[in-house]
Amino acid sequence: MSKFYSLFSSSKGNASFLGDPQGGILIDAGVSCRKLKNALKNHRIPDEAVKAICITHSHSDHIAGLRVFLAKHPVPVYATRQTLQEIAGTMALSEEAQLREIIPGKTVHMAEIAVTAFPTMHDAPGSCGYGFVMPDGETCAVCTDLGCVTPEVQAALFGADLVLLEANYDPEMLRYGSYPWALQERIRGTFGHLSNQESAAFAASLITHGTTRLILGHLSENNNTMPLAGKTVEQYLRGQGICRNRDYLMEVSAPAGLQQAVIF
Repeated sequence: MSKFYSLFSSSKGNASFLGDPQGGILIDAGVSCRKLKNALKNHRIPDEAVKAICITHSHSDHIAGLRVFLAKHPVPVYATRQTLQEIAGTMALSEEAQLREIIPGKTVHMAEIAVTAFPTMHDAPGSCGYGFVMPDGETCAVCTDLGCVTPEVQAALFGADLVLLEANYDPEMLRYGSYPWALQERIRGTFGHLSNQESAAFAASLITHGTTRLILGHLSENNNTMPLAGKTVEQYLRGQGICRNRDYLMEVSAPAGLQQAVIF
């Protein structure tokens, strides 16, 4: 029985934990070390359970707490070569920091979990998502910060039991909100983020290919709401003849993910 904990998920900070109190992997560290440690503690996960950290890309909402966390808990950090270069260039990491390149498409093992990175379209060098195969054979994936869904993303996610999938913004809220036009264009562009509608369309493909559990994440705090993201995706799927609690289970991750771990 595998567990996925969405600790933080929003445009302000992201971090997830995959595993159990005996050991697992932290995916991203986009909030302060104190917040990370408190979130783990709230789920009764000791800091020592973090055996490795996988970083999706170098934007601050994914690495903000990395330096301090590593100073207290020096564990290996995995990311693509470009992301490691960005991190090393912007963070004053210790010389003892264990930075390890992960090559998309090649599987590595950490905390008894098989991990495979896949490239994503986002405006950060070396941006990637991750697929995981647990010791019991269950599979899951983390896939946020997508400008668009590429064939590589589809190939990596199809068949995953659980997927943390981006549903970043509602087009109307973005269009009529406070963001300047240039920022709006970046968000909805090829290297930006997925809208609720785009997330819904991809979710339908995922479920058709075997996904049974969805977590909607990386919601914009200014251009989306949890009820709106969930409603948009559920209504689209229902229109495709795919029914919640029959064909799939779904949660919408809160900015400071207070929900219980998802078992898959």
